[in-house]
Amino acid sequence: MESLTTRINLNNGTAIPMFGYGTYKIKDQNEAYNSVRLALKNGYRHIDTAAFYENEKFVANAIKDFMEESQTKREDIFVTSKAWKTELGYDKTLAAFEKTMNEMQMDYLDLYLVHWPASYAFDDDWENTNRQTWKAMTEIYKSGRVKAIGVSNFLTHHLDTIIDMEVTPAVDQIEVNPGFLQKDTVDYCKEHGILVEAWSPLGRGKSLAHPLLEELANKYGRTVAQIILRWEVQHDIVPLPKSVNEDRIIQNANVFDFELSDDDMTAIDEIPPYGNSGHSPDQP
Repeated sequence: MESLTTRINLNNGTAIPMFGYGTYKIKDQNEAYNSVRLALKNGYRHIDTAAFYENEKFVANAIKDFMEESQTKREDIFVTSKAWKTELGYDKTLAAFEKTMNEMQMDYLDLYLVHWPASYAFDDDWENTNRQTWKAMTEIYKSGRVKAIGVSNFLTHHLDTIIDMEVTPAVDQIEVNPGFLQKDTVDYCKEHGILVEAWSPLGRGKSLAHPLLEELANKYGRTVAQIILRWEVQHDIVPLPKSVNEDRIIQNANVFDFELSDDDMTAIDEIPPYGNSGHSPDQP
C-alpha cells in the first residue's frame, strides 16, 4: 500500500519518496528549521529546498539534528536543492553547486535541479546556455556528489535543448495545480521517462476555494487540499506542499487511504485555469 515514505524509481534507478515537503518562502531561520523538523517528525522523508529560497543552511541543520536525535540514517531522507537562473552556464552552475554544498554541509544531495531554463525571452543564445548548464550538471552527477540531476520549470521546448545529451534529466519540477496540469509538458516527461514534481500543488491556496473541489471534499470526507494532492499522486506526479502549521503538515500527507474515481479525476483535469501563479520561464 502506498504511504508517505513509498519510493518510486527515477530513470537512473535512484528511489525517490512519492510525496515531499516544500520550503519556498520560508526564509526565517527559526521557521525554516522548525517546519522541516515538524515535517520529518510526522513522517516526511523528502525535503525540497533551493539556493533561491535562502534557507538551505537552516533546512540542512534541521535534517541533521533530526537524524541525530531519531537515529535516522542519511539515506532514509531524500534532499533536493537547485541552482538559480542567475547561475546558468557551465562555470556558474558548477560554482552554484559548490556554494550550495558549502551552505548545507552535506556529503551529497539526492537530487540537484536547474531551477529555471534559459529562454529566448532574455538570452539570445538560450539553447546553448541550457546545453552548457546541463553539461555542468552532468559533471556534477558523475562526481558522485548527487544521486540524480534534473530540471525545474522546463517546458517542452526547453527540454528539447538537452534531451539528446549524455544524461537524461531524472526530474522536471513544474507548477501543477487544478486548472494548470501543464499536460503537454507532463506528457513529454512521461514519454522520456522524466518524473514530474509539482510546486505550488495547492495553487498557493487559491485552489482551496474552488466549488468543485469543495464538493469533492464533502463527497470523500476529506479536506480540499487532500483532494488536490491525491489528484496529483494519481497522475504519478510528486507533490511538494508547504505549510508551517503542524496540523496542515499532517493533513496534507493523509492521502494514501482513499482514491478518486476516474470521473472525478477527469472533472478536476477539466477545471479552467484558477490558482496558477502566472509565472512563465519564457517571461524576462
